[in-house]
Amino acid sequence: MNLPSLKRDLGLFHAVAAGVGIILGAGIYVLLGAATGIAGNSVWMSFFFAAFVSLLTGLSYAELSSVYPTDAAEYDYTKKAFKNRGLAFFVAYQVILSAMISAATVAIGFAGYFSALFDLNHTIIVAIIVIVVFSIINFRSIKGSALTNVICAALEILGLFVIIFLAIPHVGSVSYTEMPQGFGGVLKASSLVFFAFLGFESIVKLSEEVKDPTKNIPRALLLSLLITTILYILVAIAAVSILDW
Repeated sequence: MNLPSLKRDLGLFHAVAAGVGIILGAGIYVLLGAATGIAGNSVWMSFFFAAFVSLLTGLSYAELSSVYPTDAAEYDYTKKAFKNRGLAFFVAYQVILSAMISAATVAIGFAGYFSALFDLNHTIIVAIIVIVVFSIINFRSIKGSALTNVICAALEILGLFVIIFLAIPHVGSVSYTEMPQGFGGVLKASSLVFFAFLGFESIVKLSEEVKDPTKNIPRALLLSLLITTILYILVAIAAVSILDW
């Protein structure tokens, strides 16, 4: 029986844009204040350590995706490793559950800002509308989804660049190694800001829609992590340069 196949319409640029768009989101805006309250001016180190942990996982995904370039990702990896279909299903459902929680968190974060901006009192309704709209875009076509990812990623990066630009006159005004709770506080904040990096593993889900996936998926994974890490560290430095931690 011939199973239906997906169209390989995406190149490396689209995969990287998707990765950056998935990683960037409400997390950096929501978590930065809380993390800075713990790590102080050294919050940029927290993002660095969180990025390092993400990189270790990212390298594993990069290696596995080059060997098994399928969109089933974690399901296939687990089944190949343990020869156990039940365990593979369990892992796959945990991945789906984590995606649902992440999507809900980001949607509610967006809805909160949207409601505050337009003086609305319907945060949950706005969040549901956001999820429905983007679900329809994803269902229609991968090209439309990729274009939406590129636009959203560009807007997200632009927003962070505005923060970085505003901080330029203030750079160097504080000590960037000040740790109010010591090095332990920096590590504690790292566990918090790790959430801001979640999503990079979703790039492997594009393995059957990307051209030359054995090369482009690993590259997209690592490039997405590199780009977002640089942005996060610069934003963290910018934030403590403008405002007292």
